[in-house]
Amino acid sequence: MTAPPIDPLIGQTLDARYVIRSRIARGGMAMVYLAHDLRLERKVAVKVMHEHLAEDENFTRRFDREARSAARLSHANLVNVFDQGQDLGRVYLVMEYLPSITLRQLLKKQQRLTLDQSLEIGDAILAGLAAAHSAGIVHRDLKPENVLLVDDGRIKIGDFGLARAVSANTTTGQALLGTIAYLSPELVTRGIADERSDLYAFGIMLYEMLTGTQPFTGEQPMQIAYQHAHSDVPPPSEAADVSTPALDSFVVWLTQRDAALRPANAGEALTHMRELRHDPYSFPEALATAVLPTGALPGDTTVLPAGSQFTDAATTNLTPATAVLGRPEQASLQGSETGKLAPAQSASDVDRVRDQGAKRARSGRITAAVIAVLLAATTGVALWFGLGPGSAVTVPEVAGQSMAEAQATLEQLDLVVATGECTSLDIEVGLAAGITPEPGTRLDRGSDVTLCQSTGPELLAVPTLVGLSLDDAIAQIEAGRFTFGKVTDTRFSGAAADEVLAALDSNDAELGDTFPERGTINLIVSAGPVPDVSGLSVEQATKTLAGSELSVDASQNTEVISDEVPKGQVVGIVWLTDPVRPGDSVGLQISSGPELFAIPDVSGMGLQEAMDTLAAAGFSPTTLVPEALRGLARATGTNPAAGTEVEAGTEIRVTSQISL
Repeated sequence: MTAPPIDPLIGQTLDARYVIRSRIARGGMAMVYLAHDLRLERKVAVKVMHEHLAEDENFTRRFDREARSAARLSHANLVNVFDQGQDLGRVYLVMEYLPSITLRQLLKKQQRLTLDQSLEIGDAILAGLAAAHSAGIVHRDLKPENVLLVDDGRIKIGDFGLARAVSANTTTGQALLGTIAYLSPELVTRGIADERSDLYAFGIMLYEMLTGTQPFTGEQPMQIAYQHAHSDVPPPSEAADVSTPALDSFVVWLTQRDAALRPANAGEALTHMRELRHDPYSFPEALATAVLPTGALPGDTTVLPAGSQFTDAATTNLTPATAVLGRPEQASLQGSETGKLAPAQSASDVDRVRDQGAKRARSGRITAAVIAVLLAATTGVALWFGLGPGSAVTVPEVAGQSMAEAQATLEQLDLVVATGECTSLDIEVGLAAGITPEPGTRLDRGSDVTLCQSTGPELLAVPTLVGLSLDDAIAQIEAGRFTFGKVTDTRFSGAAADEVLAALDSNDAELGDTFPERGTINLIVSAGPVPDVSGLSVEQATKTLAGSELSVDASQNTEVISDEVPKGQVVGIVWLTDPVRPGDSVGLQISSGPELFAIPDVSGMGLQEAMDTLAAAGFSPTTLVPEALRGLARATGTNPAAGTEVEAGTEIRVTSQISL
């Protein structure tokens, strides 16, 4: 069996920075490789346009558009683009390397997804699309192959090869681009795309995740395109029992043939998706008010007729209404308040004396009652503010409790609690981190306090560490309120010894612009340049490399032709690892001397023809025959003799015989 041809790019270095290691995937426009970024010491994915397409300006412009479109976007659900360039006659794009599978591979493995999987992946796709749409970018080629499910759980959209800025005339050009199974009706019929075209493709994907099949199939692409243009996408529940009535309506809304009836953009669709993800079995209020097609979809809103049996049930639990008094009631109250009764006339002096005695008795009883009430009030106030609910309270320590527990503790003391957020080095994110006023403060009941929820350590700006000496970098780390961990790796590079090459967190991930306070920062430092051993003997080179803690593995030595380095001396080093660290083994490139060439046999040729033949072979031919007589002479041999291997440019004497 014939072995497959080796990819010529593997082992090459693009722009002296990206070393191509292996091939990851092949697409219609480009090949994707795993590469090593020598400058930042990290793995990257390099997308290289097919060589035969690089000569086509249209494809080159489309490839360049992908780079520009993707570079404008920065979102957790979008593949990051780092760099773009052209080298070795190839146009390439550098992206973050994501060990992952595609959504298509997951669908092939599971056939269809669960409801939770569909909602989680759909939420991430819409979040990424929303970021693109906010930046004015339409993807135009959304399909399961372009959704990456990263090993660490992240979900990202990639391949903006057909992306284009949104405008009133965002068309496909002369050719219909994109995968036919996910093309919107307006792309099929008019070649026009906007944000709603991406939502149509997402709706088809969501249908496929829920059912395991695409809504439209056919033997020819034109058959599928015709169905997109002239048929409605059915509810997923007609093909599988995973969907819910509300999710059916959402899919149908996303896939309306009339783009005006779909959500305006991914941001609007994401709002409804997150309500569905919270509760896929109830019809979201936002979705219920959206413009949906008229029909008997499961979950359609039904308007109850007036006087239905639900009317009373819906109103009987209302809070009591405010009573409004009519004029008769107002007049009655006003009359009772202002009306006065005529005092009774005393019939005699005895009655008058009896009345005065009764008045004095009543006055005494009233005075005693007033005194009793005042005493009771004084006692009540003392109890209220001394031992009872009105007494001052001490603010308790609630740090480390859940927010609900801390708030309940404070409310039991009749304190009015407001909440906020604050950073904390010690308290876990989400727990109560502290309170203002401080614990131990005495407050009156009803006083306001602020309960602080921990957001974890403060995020601080990361100083520039790469390029500094190890000591300076450690000083910068400590001055920035971070914690220096350790030097996790020392490797040879073009930088000076002990110069910092990279700064990483405790999980060996590169640091961003900010990092948590007191977070541990590890460093990778340079061991300095590898010694230059060119021109040395093998023994000298071995000793020189040993001084830098590198050992020579003689089995890895190779011979190379060299015009500059004498035979038997070292031309260069054979790298066996990447990167190269102290203690690693290397091989040596040993000169076999300049390349030798065999002297051609020119005997029997005319003298001038023989000399021309030797010159064309790279030698310097000479003869004793004057130039005027060379036409009469024939070559009889050479010195050195024919077949002898000598260096290019060697002088060759041609012997000849003159024929008269």
